[in-house]
Amino acid sequence: MAYKIIVSPRAQKEIENAIDYYALYSENAPEKFILFLKYSYKALAINPLFTVFYKNVRGLKIKKFPYSLYFTINEEQNTVKIHSCFHNKRHPSKRPK
Repeated sequence: MAYKIIVSPRAQKEIENAIDYYALYSENAPEKFILFLKYSYKALAINPLFTVFYKNVRGLKIKKFPYSLYFTINEEQNTVKIHSCFHNKRHPSKRPK
């Protein structure tokens, strides 16, 4: 059973900021970031039971990039809500809770 992915406005803004940043320094990096982001979405849609970081907030690192997706699962509605696309070098206290 596949889960529906819902991206919060905060996470969407963080994703757009990451793409904009990579576009400043490389022609290929934004496309690769989007590609690996899509791979992460597919993994979450198939099986979102990744590491729990805080209460019911789980995380999944985006391969080859220093970002992680932080999300919650709603089993009743079969959805995964992504709350943040967090840069792994930022201070941990700023992670979503």
